[in-house]
Amino acid sequence: MQSTEPSEALEAILLVGGQGTRLRPLTLHTPKPLLPTAGVPFLAHQLAKAHAYGVRRIVFATSYRAAMFAEAFGDGSAFGLEIVYMTEESPLGTGGAIRNAAEALTCPPDAPVLVLNGDILSGHDISAQVALHRSRGAAVTLHLTEVDDPTRFGCVPTTPDGRVTAFLEKTPTPVTNRINAGCYVFQRSVIDSIPAGEVVSVERETFPGLIEAGELVLGYADGSYWLDVGTPAAFVQGSADLVQGRLTSSALPGTAGECLLLDGAMVSPEAKVTGGTVVGARATVEAGASVRGSVLADDCVVAAGAVVVDSVVGSGARVASGAVLREVVVGDGALIGAGNELMSGLRIWPGVTLPECSVRFSSDV
Repeated sequence: MQSTEPSEALEAILLVGGQGTRLRPLTLHTPKPLLPTAGVPFLAHQLAKAHAYGVRRIVFATSYRAAMFAEAFGDGSAFGLEIVYMTEESPLGTGGAIRNAAEALTCPPDAPVLVLNGDILSGHDISAQVALHRSRGAAVTLHLTEVDDPTRFGCVPTTPDGRVTAFLEKTPTPVTNRINAGCYVFQRSVIDSIPAGEVVSVERETFPGLIEAGELVLGYADGSYWLDVGTPAAFVQGSADLVQGRLTSSALPGTAGECLLLDGAMVSPEAKVTGGTVVGARATVEAGASVRGSVLADDCVVAAGAVVVDSVVGSGARVASGAVLREVVVGDGALIGAGNELMSGLRIWPGVTLPECSVRFSSDV
């Protein structure tokens, strides 16, 4: 990761209040930003990147299971950061969350404030985005990226010089494949203009309102690695990409390669573990098992001859001999009996036992 650190330290707001419903059952007891990703909590990668680009103080905008963030990251000193926490008593939307968190900022009204979303992996150059914002005197500068299917995101058309002309949230007829990538640089005074204590969406209200008022809203377009990890498939992909080095992170607890083995993990020499798989602490992969591109949580077992592909196996769960999992989420403590073949987005809730059988399942259990 190359850093062109700003001449003065940045303050940032990190939005981590969502419940992560698309990732259930993984998020039933753990907030999405704290899910183990390439061996560490997801946010560890974001915090390491933020520090590399000059951020020294971050305000966490929390809501769902808020206390768990302080338990995980404390005062931030382990990351060379100062972390403070602001909690919404009730969900305030993206704009309301940013405004609420801003009460803990210390920077003046004319200072830029970085706003990060707690479910995005990105390789873009934050310093270049901040530099563009400062050089043009923008109200807000949005990180933009291009995707194959822009209908699932906020579509953001711009003029040739980068001025945002509209913010079309999840439109079925996008005018461009350039979308909102979820990292913003706000002028502090713009954040302060958001109504306090109210439910506000920056995507549907703040950004369109600024554009209509003639304020300068810029797009920083970038083609670097970018991934929204809000679904199980994307979560697995993001973890594997980090392990394999497709996106570098100084928070990775090891070197990039085909797999990452955490403390106490036991993998038989006769097992095949590839594709950026993480084998959690004290987890076991027995002889003849094949695991590719997956996340195996702490203390789980993949028994002899089992096959696990692009899947998550929860803490303490067991996949019996001969079972096959493809694109599946297995909750904590679940048991997948021998002969089961599970695929296509199936989610097994924590503690569920599937007895030995040869039935193919394709819906939630």
